[in-house]
Amino acid sequence: MNLTRYAWLSIAAAVVTIAMKSAAYLLTGSVGLLSDALESVVNLVAALIALGMLALAARPADENHAYGHTKAEYFSSGAEGALILIAAASICWTAVQRLLHPQGIEKVGLGIIISVLASGVNFWVARVLLRAAKQFRSITLEADSRHLMTDVWTSGGVLIAVGAVAVTGWQKLDPIIALLVAANIIWLGIQLMKRSAQGLLDVAIGQEDRAAVDAVLDRYRTRGIEFHALRTRQSGSRPFIAFHVLVEPEWTVKRGHDLLEEIEADIRTAIPRAHVFTHLEPRGDPRSDDDVLLSRGE
Repeated sequence: MNLTRYAWLSIAAAVVTIAMKSAAYLLTGSVGLLSDALESVVNLVAALIALGMLALAARPADENHAYGHTKAEYFSSGAEGALILIAAASICWTAVQRLLHPQGIEKVGLGIIISVLASGVNFWVARVLLRAAKQFRSITLEADSRHLMTDVWTSGGVLIAVGAVAVTGWQKLDPIIALLVAANIIWLGIQLMKRSAQGLLDVAIGQEDRAAVDAVLDRYRTRGIEFHALRTRQSGSRPFIAFHVLVEPEWTVKRGHDLLEEIEADIRTAIPRAHVFTHLEPRGDPRSDDDVLLSRGE
């Protein structure tokens, strides 16, 4: 499935919101709205990176990449996390300068209306991307969606602050809210980079997918089939699952092969797009029993 169309949607949304939020900042002079506009710039750069990485991840396996290119998605989410931290640093610098040199806010009503419309665009795109991320198991689309949704909540906080400044006249509230926005952005950036690093280190599949694998294997255990050396890893949108299947020594090759094909098909039904690797072993063979250590990575 080509997911680049979702990246193009994110790019279009970023361009629109940058224009709208920049206009709101120019009208009001609010450093909080400036921080909001800068985050939309990060959204654009992140969406462009996501477009390239999704295109790369969709490429089929080749001689030099036998397991495909799905890990490219982790570079996208990691880069997005780094860009978020850079944007947060810019916001902090601008906010501190405004704290030292307070400045009034103008044309608050029109600026708020424009920002609300921009947030509506981000909210709609974030929901579309999140549905696609869950359907296609894409960490890139999920990262983009989470970032856009955070942008929505951030914008809400900024708009409340701008309104409060207009009502109370306390000008320092504007840069204080901008600093809080920066702190929230920093947390998001660190989380994205952490998850990206975990993916590159072959983190195990999620608990929900692991429970689905266990449910399939439990059905076969009731038929007297044994399993061990179960290992899993998540590579971008593709789960990889490997385990050994123990049967009676007198089984024929065909009977064992048919069983493995049946088990693998059931797991792929439970977890779409999963790569399943099985190995058949005779029950009671000491060498088979030694393989149980693989379950712990020894």
